[in-house]
Amino acid sequence: MRSTSRTETFPAHTPAASQIFTTVLSHGPLTRLEAARRAGLSAAAVTKAVRPLLADGYLVEAADEGARPALGRPASLVRVDGGRALFIGVKVTGGELIGVLTDLCCRIRLARRVPLTDRATRAVLASTAELAHELLVEAEDFGAPVLGLGVAVSGEVDRAEGAVRYSPFLDWRDVPLAELAATTTGLPVTVENDVRALTVAEQWFGAGAGLSDFAVVTVGAGIGCGLVVNGRVVAGAHGVAGEIGHVTVDPAGPPCHCGNRGCVEAIAGEAAIVSRIREATGIPVADATEAVRLAHQGVAGVREVYARAGEAIGRGIATVANLLGPERVIISGEGLAAYDLFAEQIRDAFTAAAFGSAARCDVQTRPLPFEEWARGAAATAIQSFISSDHPHLSR
Repeated sequence: MRSTSRTETFPAHTPAASQIFTTVLSHGPLTRLEAARRAGLSAAAVTKAVRPLLADGYLVEAADEGARPALGRPASLVRVDGGRALFIGVKVTGGELIGVLTDLCCRIRLARRVPLTDRATRAVLASTAELAHELLVEAEDFGAPVLGLGVAVSGEVDRAEGAVRYSPFLDWRDVPLAELAATTTGLPVTVENDVRALTVAEQWFGAGAGLSDFAVVTVGAGIGCGLVVNGRVVAGAHGVAGEIGHVTVDPAGPPCHCGNRGCVEAIAGEAAIVSRIREATGIPVADATEAVRLAHQGVAGVREVYARAGEAIGRGIATVANLLGPERVIISGEGLAAYDLFAEQIRDAFTAAAFGSAARCDVQTRPLPFEEWARGAAATAIQSFISSDHPHLSR
């Protein structure tokens, strides 16, 4: 197999270069003056940062014919050349791998799904390598090198070390995933918590673009939260910032797999909802899809379970709003299939528990398929490539 992957470094590993590049990536094409204004840098700093990026083809420049001044030449616009490089993103779930091939602008060029029948580390690595190699082969048609792989995993992830400290859905503890994946794929690897990876994509291209403070709350198998504070995705000192799934909202509530009781996830996670509906109805509900169907059929006791879940989620979101005061909270995740069943309770509980002006936070829903989560994984690989934080390299 002729691989299109190769080791290549970003031509300007400085904070200014990274900042200008991400600014143009998210908001471009931009004039240099506008890029300086958005990035909070001087015109001279922008010129210095842009020069090597133009020389190596990561940025391209063209005249802005729509803004011709009265005298002289039109202003120049700078944009990212998406075709300059490619990246792979993989989202790991309990049952499948979702892989995407993106360009440098993080636009999805190809998407593939692979069933995951074995959650053991070795099996997941083998499947990830197979998926990556398949995308590498197909990347040859695009004529650009693949410069990195991002892997998004649920749970506690130490991105700096490239390690999954604890993933309850995979039953992993202290897995050096970046190092292992780099060995099996031959690519520089970035490993990130799946919700934080999705948050990076939302910050650059989605409902969080242009906002300095917002949160992404995901509902589904687990309840997750990605935080952006002062324009930066926050992981915290131990990589667990934003774990609202394990905020206690009912001290007398059901036990959670984390060891506490009454966590948001223990009430509103899909497994918790299914379990509670079985108890309430005596029906051997198979999964969340069947639970939603029973609720829509009006089976007694089912909607009450969803109402309680919505109240727990609303309280969890209010906790985020009270602590950080985000401008917006974006609700996403596979659990949105049931959103109509608990939307009112989420809003009511949030309004009741949010303190003062925190209640003015804009709460939105944004259904996103898992391909967008994989895109987020690719975005973290791009982020590592253009920043001074070097990802784990293949050996």
